[in-house]
Amino acid sequence: MRSVLLLLALVGCAKQTGTYEIAAPSAPAAADAKATAKAEADALWPARGDKAQLQAALARYEAVYAMDPTDREVAGRLLRGWYFLGDGHETEKEAKLAAWATAIDWGKKCLAINPEFKGLLDKGDEDEASAARALTVEDVPCTYWLSSSLGKWAKMSGLTTTLKHLPTVKAYMTRVGELDGTYYYNGPDRYWGAYYAAIPSFAGQDLGKSKEYFDKAIAAHPTFLGTHVLVATEWAVKSQDKKTFLAELELVKNAPVDAIPEVQPEMEAEKRKAAEALAKIDDYFAN
Repeated sequence: MRSVLLLLALVGCAKQTGTYEIAAPSAPAAADAKATAKAEADALWPARGDKAQLQAALARYEAVYAMDPTDREVAGRLLRGWYFLGDGHETEKEAKLAAWATAIDWGKKCLAINPEFKGLLDKGDEDEASAARALTVEDVPCTYWLSSSLGKWAKMSGLTTTLKHLPTVKAYMTRVGELDGTYYYNGPDRYWGAYYAAIPSFAGQDLGKSKEYFDKAIAAHPTFLGTHVLVATEWAVKSQDKKTFLAELELVKNAPVDAIPEVQPEMEAEKRKAAEALAKIDDYFAN
């Protein structure tokens, strides 16, 4: 713990992304104009497995948000879309970081819609982690995807950045678990499974806890491929369990992508991740 606190102190001035502010509407918009623009964006969203279609959907959602910056659903869709752009489409580090940074910006705009949460931050007496108690069930989607985006961005940015933002990531995911632990196919369980495997030993790595959380997520949603990929790339790699690594990724490789139709684009992306991990197996295991 002392080592963690020291590192946090060393990165106390690391660059933050975005602010918890609601943008001013660009211009008054009639309800029917917003509804039409939103319908256009919604029509593109199911095709987000295609990068160009996702980008077109995001552009349309941004236009809708400009009409009404208090629309949680639209802000949440922008957050999740930018997260998926980084996670499921971009392959270069800088492009991934840029997409997740944009997702973080949208996440902060979304949470700022909650007046109690924003009020706590504006007073200046509390940080994001402590203010998270003010988040409600309406904030669950944005809280989950903001936590996920911030975690991915920080991890790819390096250990010191990860440690700096870890309290916020954990507080947000803890709050999601308190409000709706089943959100996004038991997303909080999947997060904690990855967390306890990924963190360094000095920061509390616990492979037993990791497997328990992963097992809970899989028991609830066995066909959600993202959990299986994380079991392989986080738990099995850290445990040096090559047999489980292969079994989980072969399961993903052979699974239908449409078992959960509403997230088929994400499942297609998980299949790509599985193939990439299998191709790098010699990098993960000593023999």
